[in-house]
Amino acid sequence: MTFLLDLNLLLALAWPSHVHHDVAHAWFKREALPGWATCPLTQLGFVRLSSNPAFTSDAVSPPEALSLLKDITAMDGHEFWPDDVDCVSAAFADGLRITGHRQMTDAYLLSLARERSGCLATLDRKIGWLLPRSERPNPHLRIVESR
Repeated sequence: MTFLLDLNLLLALAWPSHVHHDVAHAWFKREALPGWATCPLTQLGFVRLSSNPAFTSDAVSPPEALSLLKDITAMDGHEFWPDDVDCVSAAFADGLRITGHRQMTDAYLLSLARERSGCLATLDRKIGWLLPRSERPNPHLRIVESR
């Protein structure tokens, strides 16, 4: 199965100063190396936050963040998934329980993973609440936690 890394997980992998860096690396080595993906949404978010001094004291320029992203996505097992899922129909078709504006990106990424027969990998436990209770746990969602 291919794992679509959400933005927080992608940032945790790239930045040693991230609070979940070690957890993210351990999970990635254990489970994601055979197949993992990014999409335009996660890539753009990565560049935006990696170059934002409010996010990290290690912030770099946007060109440096793009270079880091290029290196990361050159790693074995990476796939690029285009954003070709209609977010409106995908969210409604999947029966996701969207109740607030902050859930839209998560719902879209989960729908993209479902569409590709993959799995959204995230550090965010709250994403599970998007799914109806009858669909938890779900093969299209992996919450990355320390073991």
